[in-house]
Amino acid sequence: MSTDPLDLIGTLIGKARAAGADAVDAAYSARTAHGVQIRNGKTEDLERSETCDLSLRVFLGRQSASVSATSLDPARFDALVEQALAMARVLPEDPYAGLSPQAEQGFLDAAGLDLLDTARPDTAVLMERARAAEDAALAVSGVTNSSGGSASFGLADIVLMTSAGFSGRYARSSHSVSVSVLAGQGTGMQRDYDYDATVHLSDLADAGTIGRSAGEKAVARLNPGRPRTGSMHVVFDPRVSSSLLGHLAGAVNGSAIARGTSFLKEKMGQRIMPQGIDILDNPTRGRGLSARPFDGEGVRCSELAIVQDGMLINWALDSRSARQLGLPGNGRASRGGSPSLGSLYARPGAPTPAALMADIQDGIYVTELMGSAINGLTGDYSRGAAGFMIRGGTLAEPVAELTIAGNLNDMFARMVLADDLVFRHGINAPTIRIDDMMIAGS
Repeated sequence: MSTDPLDLIGTLIGKARAAGADAVDAAYSARTAHGVQIRNGKTEDLERSETCDLSLRVFLGRQSASVSATSLDPARFDALVEQALAMARVLPEDPYAGLSPQAEQGFLDAAGLDLLDTARPDTAVLMERARAAEDAALAVSGVTNSSGGSASFGLADIVLMTSAGFSGRYARSSHSVSVSVLAGQGTGMQRDYDYDATVHLSDLADAGTIGRSAGEKAVARLNPGRPRTGSMHVVFDPRVSSSLLGHLAGAVNGSAIARGTSFLKEKMGQRIMPQGIDILDNPTRGRGLSARPFDGEGVRCSELAIVQDGMLINWALDSRSARQLGLPGNGRASRGGSPSLGSLYARPGAPTPAALMADIQDGIYVTELMGSAINGLTGDYSRGAAGFMIRGGTLAEPVAELTIAGNLNDMFARMVLADDLVFRHGINAPTIRIDDMMIAGS
């Protein structure tokens, strides 16, 4: 018997169909991760893992069930099929269940997405990279201790097949480097970090650059004060501004819309952001950290506008939520059972970050967000934060132990975007300014 995952998945689906399933899909992922951590020059952790995940989903009319396994062992296929069918027979019918009618026919891979790097760093190379990041951070004047520098490499092999004629496969590599250090002494210590993660090693930031950045960020946070309590203009640094898009992703999730649990459920076709703002999901961006050629149901991925010129124009839909809402799906299915927007980004605006805050006489520049009290039904927003005061249009002293509060409906309506978009994460945004937020400080 062939040991190729595509062939084995095909065998599993054939067995499920022969046993009485009306429709079947199966997904397989094999992942290898190799990482090291250095702390104060000494090796603190060295890890290598190889994991496999197999999920089988069967349909008996509108009844369905899913089972999973941790290996692609043909000797277990009959038992998996029997278990899945037995579960499906006793579960209630779901009128919205079924394979996606928009899935591709034939085979689909990641051609053109450039998701697989040939570089394969070994332990020695990873240790050198982690040590270089930590050494550079510790060399910054004022840095007094290290929480560790780390480097990692990973590979993933993804296979999906359905009984309706779709099969797909792609592989993805990943490289990362990070460091976290402390500045100051005793109870006055401040911690900060920096990191980078890429698909290709050639795109990864220099470890020394990451280390120096982490050290400088930690030192800059020393001796923070607390701002006054009241209404202020707030500017979100790019490393936290993407969280605002994450809240948008949750609010436009088709499952939440179908359940009526989103504060945007009545806003389709309405303006939710200022004119000129576009928010898009693009899983086909080459070398993207969350790029993929097809979704969790075999639908070919393509760019999707969620907000266009400030107007909400699309939900994130898999086939089930699309059926519930009476809409066509748009290829956002995940294997976790809910639609996903993992490659969301905001098109940059016109002003530079400096110009964005030039007229702010008394405001907050946020570099860190902590905790989360977000009400998905109402949009109420409250998060702990740290960063810097903005005084006379420029960054001033550090601040900490403050809370930022508002409502996401109002926050989205007042967003102003800078021009500094950089694709560093799965979800990416430039510097964002939101006026008149409530600050709880001293």
